[in-house]
Amino acid sequence: MLNSKSHIGVIGSGAMGSGIAQVAATAGHKVFVYDNNETALKKAGLALETSLAKLIEKQKLSAEAGKSILGNTIFVNAIGQLASCDLVIEAVVENLEVKKSIFAELENSLGSHALLASNTSSLSITSIASACKNPDRVLGIHFFNPATLMQLVEIIPGLATKPEHIALVKAIITAWGKTTVVAKDTPGFIVNRVARPFYSEALRIYEEGIADMATIDAAMKEQGFKMGPFELMDLIGHDVNYVVTETVWTQFYYDPKFKPALSQKRLLEGGFLGRKSGRGFYDYSPNAPHPEAKNDPVLKQSVFQRILAMLINEAADTLYLQIASKEDIDLAMTKGVNYPKGLLKWADEWGVDKVYAELERLRNFYEEDRYRVCPLLKTLKNSNKSFY
Repeated sequence: MLNSKSHIGVIGSGAMGSGIAQVAATAGHKVFVYDNNETALKKAGLALETSLAKLIEKQKLSAEAGKSILGNTIFVNAIGQLASCDLVIEAVVENLEVKKSIFAELENSLGSHALLASNTSSLSITSIASACKNPDRVLGIHFFNPATLMQLVEIIPGLATKPEHIALVKAIITAWGKTTVVAKDTPGFIVNRVARPFYSEALRIYEEGIADMATIDAAMKEQGFKMGPFELMDLIGHDVNYVVTETVWTQFYYDPKFKPALSQKRLLEGGFLGRKSGRGFYDYSPNAPHPEAKNDPVLKQSVFQRILAMLINEAADTLYLQIASKEDIDLAMTKGVNYPKGLLKWADEWGVDKVYAELERLRNFYEEDRYRVCPLLKTLKNSNKSFY
């Protein structure tokens, strides 16, 4: 039984692991952070102290609370030291074989009651769980970066996960102050699946020469998105964003609607990873000029409608395939990637018939399966109904 007294384990002391640990420790849990790299552990410990000191300085945290969080966080270098944990969350590199190896070792170190979770953003939970003798206690708990600030957490049961374990995890993550959604174990879950067209359709428009990057970014920001797709890809890093796109594409048997873009692949191959390397789609070197968007309202509206239609189509497909409820899909996109509106509610506002018409225009023009219309959108349009 998970409760406020439960011990929590975190595997991996990188940015995600450290963030998850801080969230759990702030909620009052004793947290054990494991890493086999002593240098990484020390770095994580210092980073936690620095982070808490800044919060105290800004009066967002009391000195007493900061001391408590530090006291609740124990850094360990042996998996056996997680033996008292009731829930362990793995947050290491996105490599299936590495994760399976960790879970197989971890299962032997924990009590039979303990739950095992992966923070994977796109890998199969069922596949990870296959490394365990008791896959019924394995599930996905996907936090978003930075874990201390982002509200959304996706909970993903594998095929063998017991329903009561889903409920336990949902309750404790909610008690940590997070917003939870439940998703079926499919590539990308909700957010990393539904969000693909935000990047891929923007890249397609750019590669076709219809609009430049700055104009595409401006078109989306003027409609309420906090960042444009090219700015956001540069912020996330192409070593992360491109790899997620490629992973989702390959796991969906090379479905053309998830096809990666060569322009982004070339950046990754050249080491132009975005802000972290000083150059991506944009140049972040000192005094580098930032391209200006074109003052063309008609072009911007066309770009926005094309990208939004593709996003809505993917959200509709996610609902149609019963990956998540319509409420969880909309909640995931507003809380997980800060979209200005839930996509299915946005479809109702725009008009399902207008979304359908835009998608049909694209499909007829390109004659590509990439632009096929979700059957649910067709059904709603033909019956003159809406999502809500």
